[in-house]
Amino acid sequence: MSVSNVIKTLNTFLKGQYMGIHAYEHHIQKLADPYIKSEFQRIQQDHKSHALKVAERIQNLGGTPVDNEGLIGSIQGYIGQFMIPDSPSGIIESALKGEDYYGIQISEEIVKDDLDPESYQLIEEILNKDREHVNFLNRLLQ
Repeated sequence: MSVSNVIKTLNTFLKGQYMGIHAYEHHIQKLADPYIKSEFQRIQQDHKSHALKVAERIQNLGGTPVDNEGLIGSIQGYIGQFMIPDSPSGIIESALKGEDYYGIQISEEIVKDDLDPESYQLIEEILNKDREHVNFLNRLLQ
């Protein structure tokens, strides 16, 4: 695998992090419960931290990190904000779907076989944190 392929893969993953950051912003705006809102803010901060780490890794590889989710991600985010339910449980379920399906499952496909060991380790740490988010969101629903 070439360094340029690793950078491209990491940038694709980074776009997903930005999509997550913006999705949580839309969820937070709809939440009234202070506890759930603060927990969503904590998860959003994790995604911001992850985005910084991935951007730094891209720079260390000699690449230029993207600074947004891209046009397609932006359009999806714009449309998605209107599809967020109003109830707390609906908002949590929406976040859970995004975190599990988009955050983990699609990310695993994006990075499969296209990373050097150091980048792979970073992405695995991020995905493990995302799995913690999924477990937490599931507990909130119970």
